[in-house]
Amino acid sequence: MPKGYQGMVDGGSNIVEADWESVSSILQVGGTIIGSARCKAFRTREGRLKAACNLVQRGITNLCVIGGDGSLTGANIFRKEWSGLLEELAQHGEIDKEQVQKHAYLNVVGMVGSIDNDFCGTDMTIGTDSALHRIIEVVDAIMTTAQSHQRTFVLEVMGRHCGYLALVSALACGADWVFLPESPPEEGWQENMCIKLSENRARKKRLNIIIVAEGAIDTQNKPITSEQIKELVVTQLGYDTRVTILGHVQRGGTPSAFDRILASRMGVEAVVALLQATPETPACVVSLSGNQAVRLPLVECVQMTQDVQKAMDERRFKDAVRLRGRSFETNLNTYKRLAIKFPDDQIVKSNCNVAVINVGAPAAGMNAAVRSAVRVGIADGHKMLAIYDGFEGFAKGQVKEIGWGDVGGWTGQGGSILGTKRTLPGKFLEDIAQQMRTHSINALLIIGGFEAYLGLLELSAARDKYEEFCVPMVMVPATVSNNVPGSDFSIGADTALNTITDTCDRIKQSASGTKRRVFIIETMGGYCGYLANMGALAAGADAAYIFEEPFDIRDLQSNVEHLTEKMKTTIQRGLVLRNESCSENYTTDFIYQLYSEEGKGVFDCRKNVLGHMQQGGAPSPFDRNFGTKISARAMQWISMKLKESPGKGKRFVTDDSICVLGISKRNLFFQPVTELKKETDFEHRIPKEQWWLKLRPLMKILAKYEASYEVSDSGQLEHVHHRGHEEPAAI
Repeated sequence: MPKGYQGMVDGGSNIVEADWESVSSILQVGGTIIGSARCKAFRTREGRLKAACNLVQRGITNLCVIGGDGSLTGANIFRKEWSGLLEELAQHGEIDKEQVQKHAYLNVVGMVGSIDNDFCGTDMTIGTDSALHRIIEVVDAIMTTAQSHQRTFVLEVMGRHCGYLALVSALACGADWVFLPESPPEEGWQENMCIKLSENRARKKRLNIIIVAEGAIDTQNKPITSEQIKELVVTQLGYDTRVTILGHVQRGGTPSAFDRILASRMGVEAVVALLQATPETPACVVSLSGNQAVRLPLVECVQMTQDVQKAMDERRFKDAVRLRGRSFETNLNTYKRLAIKFPDDQIVKSNCNVAVINVGAPAAGMNAAVRSAVRVGIADGHKMLAIYDGFEGFAKGQVKEIGWGDVGGWTGQGGSILGTKRTLPGKFLEDIAQQMRTHSINALLIIGGFEAYLGLLELSAARDKYEEFCVPMVMVPATVSNNVPGSDFSIGADTALNTITDTCDRIKQSASGTKRRVFIIETMGGYCGYLANMGALAAGADAAYIFEEPFDIRDLQSNVEHLTEKMKTTIQRGLVLRNESCSENYTTDFIYQLYSEEGKGVFDCRKNVLGHMQQGGAPSPFDRNFGTKISARAMQWISMKLKESPGKGKRFVTDDSICVLGISKRNLFFQPVTELKKETDFEHRIPKEQWWLKLRPLMKILAKYEASYEVSDSGQLEHVHHRGHEEPAAI
């Protein structure tokens, strides 16, 4: 329905049927194709009366609304008034009695599309991740200019009533200070901020970044503006200070991979919710909780969103932060821990040495994880040691103490600064045990991929022989392949997906010039089809070949026929993704040659191997944040284990002292590595069960194949305040 509610009120050509081809090629376009408008008329009963009339005349009684809390509140009012509106229309003779009975109920399902992420009940709203991409691109660009001049930048980001964008971008770029509407700075903040900035300068930090939400306020609810902050820094410290207001840049640009997949999952969930709706079901919102799609009552979400605003107006700021939800609260606490270093004499020393190591292939976001672990460790009173070049470096004694300032500016760096290797510890057990003794290492944090997992298993098996390994050990998954057992996500996979998606967008664009062309693109991932499958979903591909779902020549044949049919429509191009190890005989070249031969005269083919560009590049906002938060959580676990056993002599021998930290559905779990053994296919280096395979039919349906799709686990409405014993995985 073009032009939002305005289109619904105006009717006529503003309500048009959408068919398959009309929504083709819009996946990679930002903004909204069908337009959107703030509509005054819909806020009045007369406006809603017209809208109801237009819908009934077309026999429409199901409404899927994508918008912010305003649009969703409007939809709910409309639904409540529906029967009254129809009766009034019938009295005026605009519709007949029969229509009133036939269209007696209006079903409404909402999806939250708002870059502020200001809606309670969902961890991520559609559009937030893309807005973060824009902000981080700007921050990265500013960082390079400010590295050359000593400067202070005040960056104003959107968020009139919600500080989510400001908070997450501050977390993702390691900003010196952040101003949020929900959590105003304490009295005397002006002085504290200036002290903090000058301390950072003294630590050789060439660049100060201050992030301000446009709705930032002080404890008296008075606005704090970017100009005010600039004046303060200039007059108090005399620093060269610049203000950058990002404004509508944040709404623009192409959607990120995360947003495309989120929106696709939510869209399906919404349609299914409408199909299952009865006159009794209340209007619901489909939303994301951890990594799970859930349905929540619209009224409760709107109510809670308004409660946050009320708490802020009444200066109950602690309540406001709590009501914003778990994800916001975790972000705020993590930011505070990582940004502000207490003087050494205020930190209670634990007398423990904790080492951090990178293992496996590089993944974007590893450095963010190391930074976060080092700082949380120092704040907890440990001495932090960095191990260079994986287990091989460990065996050779490449171990050095690493301080708070040493990890400054690491969040935005790709690759692995500590250096990482695929070598397993098995060959060097003797030497590694020796090094653990020499440096008296009391706990180990491993950040890496499948090799890190195998390494952890080897160390756990060697505990009987070497008591040095009887210390708490935890692994944080970091690999582009996303193939670590025990976690739905791993650091680096989101950055790789964005690389794949961007490349596919460019390739699709090149194909719009040359008609009737099919591209075959090979992605990384070892035997794990995550990148190929999710990349296909995010890029709108026609097929994705993966190892987990065996295929034969008949499948290839039917895909070729499918593409041949497609070339007869207005969309004359095809995109096929292939995981590098999906089949030893149906290689990328084989598929390319088969398609070329079978498509002769109908379409021509090109192939493209993406290769190592998928491991590189600056980490995406998701990976910076995920890396920062999950690693901080791993460090807290280490501190907790070490506190349980004061004194040097305690040996940790139980399975639960050597774990993998991961996200599963909607919770964070520390899983003993020995228990994960039975869930692993060691030959192909993948978990036996993988959650994303459930999304596979979705990709096929969107490419116009017949497939049956199982929807959300229960399909039941939940309530907003669902808090179990588990630890929620706020992304």
